[in-house]
Amino acid sequence: MEPRSLMVRASAVAVDIVRGVRDGDLESPTPCTELNVRALVNHLAYWTGVRGHAAGLKQAPHDDRFVDGFDFTGVAGWADAYASRSAATALVWSEPEAWAGETALTGAGGGSMPARFVGGIVLGEWLVHGWDLAVATGQQVAVDVDDELASALYEDIAGKAEMARRYGVFGPEVQVPADAPLFERALGLAGRDPSWRRQRGRPVGS
Repeated sequence: MEPRSLMVRASAVAVDIVRGVRDGDLESPTPCTELNVRALVNHLAYWTGVRGHAAGLKQAPHDDRFVDGFDFTGVAGWADAYASRSAATALVWSEPEAWAGETALTGAGGGSMPARFVGGIVLGEWLVHGWDLAVATGQQVAVDVDDELASALYEDIAGKAEMARRYGVFGPEVQVPADAPLFERALGLAGRDPSWRRQRGRPVGS
């Protein structure tokens, strides 16, 4: 299945998780050792709601208020705002044009990459960082990641994991049983321990 046909579903997984974040969760730790829940929500909002949208359109973001480091959680109605931005990004990446040629996720001066590579990053942001956020806030996510989403995620991560580890994007691979669900195996490749929820506070991955 073409990844573009999965982007709306991947966005919906992340949106549901973001909507489940409570104010009391915002300072909690996450599997990303350098990000608490607030920072991870902001990371998702920026990369899947601002930069990911612009990259799909192959243009710069039109609202320069939202820079990396902006506190989206400090704005009233932030979860609803994220839902709208994430859905807009998913619609852009559902079009075949978004996956053609090259685009830049990091903006001016960041260099262009194949659009299919960037689209995979956006997919991974929704699902992997969505999982990070879910386990940090006591939510369930694996049941919402269907076989098609898990397969697309695994294929994308398997193709870039070694390079991502080299650049510090992923932590060391976590060994996951070969008969584990594909989503858990994708998490292991991305440096996540699927049992983190049961070992709360033990930081893994990046």
